[in-house]
Amino acid sequence: MNDPLKKRITDTIAKGRVMLFMKGNPSMPQCGFSAAVVGVLKEIGVPFESFNILADNELREGLKEYSSWPTFPQLYVDGKLVGGADIVRDLHARGELKKIVAGAPAASA
Repeated sequence: MNDPLKKRITDTIAKGRVMLFMKGNPSMPQCGFSAAVVGVLKEIGVPFESFNILADNELREGLKEYSSWPTFPQLYVDGKLVGGADIVRDLHARGELKKIVAGAPAASA
């Protein structure tokens, strides 16, 4: 990955404490997995930024390499990858996601 792309990815992640890379946007998700993560974040009432990865092929492909995570959505909190839809839903079901986004350490699985 080239340095300008890596910087663009890190700058984009840094735009919000909670950043969601998704297909579409929160008011119009373009896949069920993105819609599910948006729904969870809205349910717990956490403010978040989002980035429509369908609008930027270079960033979308670069982010897969950057995160070593091949699919979207990807949720970042404090610059760290939390995971995709299944992980986010699982963390939410266990009550861990709210702690993560609030800044409290999550209990180990």
